[in-house]
Amino acid sequence: MTPRSLATMLAAFVREHWRNYAAAGAMLSCIAALTVWIPRQVGHVVDDLVAGGLQGDALLKQLGLLVLAGLVIYLLRAGWRLTLFKASFRLGARLRTRLYGRLALQGPAYFQSQRTGDLMALATNDIDTVEQAAGEAMLAGFDGTQTLVLVLAMMTIGIDWRLGLAALVPFPLMALAFWWISRHLHQAAQDSLGAFSGLNQQVQESLSGVRTVRALGLVARSEGQFGELAGKAAEATFRSQRWEAAYEPAVGMTLSAAFAIALGVGGWLVARGELSIGQLTAFTMYLGQLIWPMFAAGWVLALLERGRAAWARLAPVLDAPLTLADEGRAALAGSAADTTLRAEGLTFAFPGAKRPALEGVDITLAPGRTLGIVGATGAGKSTLERLLLRQAEPDAGRLTLGGVALPELPLATLRAHIAWVPQEPFLFSASVADNIALARPGATPAEIEAAARLASVHDDIARLPHGYATEVGERGVTLSGGQRQRVAIARALLSDASLLVLDDALSAVDTGTETDILSHLRELRAARPDRSVIVIAHRLSAVMDADEVIVLKQGHVIERGTHQQLLALGGWYAAQWRYQQIEASLEAA
Repeated sequence: MTPRSLATMLAAFVREHWRNYAAAGAMLSCIAALTVWIPRQVGHVVDDLVAGGLQGDALLKQLGLLVLAGLVIYLLRAGWRLTLFKASFRLGARLRTRLYGRLALQGPAYFQSQRTGDLMALATNDIDTVEQAAGEAMLAGFDGTQTLVLVLAMMTIGIDWRLGLAALVPFPLMALAFWWISRHLHQAAQDSLGAFSGLNQQVQESLSGVRTVRALGLVARSEGQFGELAGKAAEATFRSQRWEAAYEPAVGMTLSAAFAIALGVGGWLVARGELSIGQLTAFTMYLGQLIWPMFAAGWVLALLERGRAAWARLAPVLDAPLTLADEGRAALAGSAADTTLRAEGLTFAFPGAKRPALEGVDITLAPGRTLGIVGATGAGKSTLERLLLRQAEPDAGRLTLGGVALPELPLATLRAHIAWVPQEPFLFSASVADNIALARPGATPAEIEAAARLASVHDDIARLPHGYATEVGERGVTLSGGQRQRVAIARALLSDASLLVLDDALSAVDTGTETDILSHLRELRAARPDRSVIVIAHRLSAVMDADEVIVLKQGHVIERGTHQQLLALGGWYAAQWRYQQIEASLEAA
């Protein structure tokens, strides 16, 4: 369970890494002790100089001690920063890993309600802000508080309690100002983080769709939208920084008033002989040392308010319930007899829809068999595919693999048995070989090439500048649509999955290439008699060799049979086949 408040999360992290924080705290305690010792020592030196009792080597010794104290403080400050930030950077890495792991487990339904730019901002800007709260804010707060207590003790107990109390008169007003500023800073920090997310989203969408933007002549419009969002983000950040900057004048005015009171009261005490000049000098130095605790207080409050705002955005994502439960514990045997896919009475409706997208669908796909799924646009083909891949759960009915209901299987086990080629395949910014070997990173170059030949893409790859080592660019931008589809098919064929799902995966290739790929699939079926294939297509030539073809219409199976049986039936399939054959002959002419 993710802690709901930033304070709870930070407390748990500090307990876990108490050694780092204790070591940093010990070094800060030494720094604070030396810091309050220096003004007191300077006061003694000044009094001895006024009295004429400090000269020559004795004076040099005292000055040397002060220089040595300054050097030790420098080394200790470097030490506590290295010790502390080592721990806080671990928090940033852990949060990013948790965020990525949680998002990787979410189903498609979750991402339909999220913006990519927001998620990217959470992984970068928001986690950086939380990391600062765990690092700089925690130790600055400890250091400032410790220094404040020691300095006030030396001012009131070590020098003169009357002078100390008089100098503290303006400080309650500063505390009131800090409270007022913090209230406004929290909202300003939330607005700033939200504006940054919006800017991130605009950049991500514009770069992903840059070809479409250029083709439609929308570059100027896109630049205008980006400029508007950049302006809003800058304005939101400026408002946040403006409230954060308000801490400094509050500190400056308070310390100026404290100095004026100290000099007035201190001068009066010196004139009455109740305070020495050295003591007054030390007191004013202690007042100067209050500058850091006061600025630290403002800085810590700013970091914590920004951290709270970031955690309020991050925690719900880390704790978001999974849209697909992964609670299955059943196992699948690897034999061909254990991989039969069966759907019984599948029904599914989208939220708010007037009628189900699928209703009462039954299918059986034995190992080594091929099932074709066709139908008009909106017939329910993609919905059925989503249920088969367990990207959604049916409202009624049952899906089993090897006699085991899909929810009873771990998602990792289910996905290891399925190789899916979507209509719009995704290629990573890597080499062609790396993209093909994605499912089998240990595949040899010969195996990668064999899969590419089966997908009829080897010749295209050979013509690339560096062959299989050619980088395809982000999302495979350097390849054509047909080449991307065939690389994705090669990737699926290289996997050891027992079920191959082709979602209109031949739509971007010509009929000749389609014929070659289907021929290679028949050869593969002969070599791998245990592998089943599901072909979802608009082009009926892609399913003519299937052992069974089902025709969907408005979520129902209206026709079922082999290619020849469906032609003889004279229904939708036969009419669509005649239309496509006429269309193909006209194109050939």
